[in-house]
Amino acid sequence: MEQSSARSRASWPIPVVAALFALSALVLVVTDDKGQAGPEPRPASAETTVDLASLPESTTHTRIKGAPKDPRPGKLPKGTVVHPKKVLPLYDAPDGKPFAKIGPRQFGDTWLPVITRNRDWVQVLLPSKPNGSTGWLRSSQLAQAHSRFLVRVDLGERSLELLEDNRPLGRWSVAIGASKTPTPTGRTFVLGQLVDDKQPFSPVILPLGTHSATLDSYGGGPGTVALHGWTDPSVFGKAVSHGCVRVPDDALEALRQVPIGTPVLVKA
Repeated sequence: MEQSSARSRASWPIPVVAALFALSALVLVVTDDKGQAGPEPRPASAETTVDLASLPESTTHTRIKGAPKDPRPGKLPKGTVVHPKKVLPLYDAPDGKPFAKIGPRQFGDTWLPVITRNRDWVQVLLPSKPNGSTGWLRSSQLAQAHSRFLVRVDLGERSLELLEDNRPLGRWSVAIGASKTPTPTGRTFVLGQLVDDKQPFSPVILPLGTHSATLDSYGGGPGTVALHGWTDPSVFGKAVSHGCVRVPDDALEALRQVPIGTPVLVKA
């Protein structure tokens, strides 16, 4: 991420979810974002105690082996986001094997986009490396909400579009990663919102749940890609960054309203 550390801002109030969460319990089959059948869970059995201390934690700083890859990286999530109420195990499949854990806070509260669900489980995008990592969580252990927003980044056109309820709010020319430090493609999400009005190049920075494929670290961080502003408008429309997406001031102001967990789709 092309920035120094800043104070974090939470986006989702926890009491959002009672009605929506009740609705999620009515889903009786595994469906993806097309409404098609997903992987069937193994026969239900009594849940065994998971040794959380033995599991690596999925954060923007970690690389997790055994995480399932996103099966549809070009598809739009429907906007459902979930929040782990405590540190929870991540599974490789419904009723599968735990391979990692996820905590309730990253840059502020942790909100993760749902890409597949069944009656008892949801599959979510993760903030850890490698890019496109996913995991399964038990629905009963999560708070749930819905983001009305979607961020689209088109690397070919070097543009960013913000939508609310599928209605365009704005489209801007942006700077993307240079050829040696490209912006990664696929679907990801807003991992946090860092606000520091004294930061000269960007008073708001939105770290994403994806990382540079060529830089293991940048500016003291783990190569986290972000959406942020820039002081020199001549960069917009060019491929000049270290992987982050640099946006104009009015785009940055619009992005302030985007909640944590909001899906971001980056296409080549």
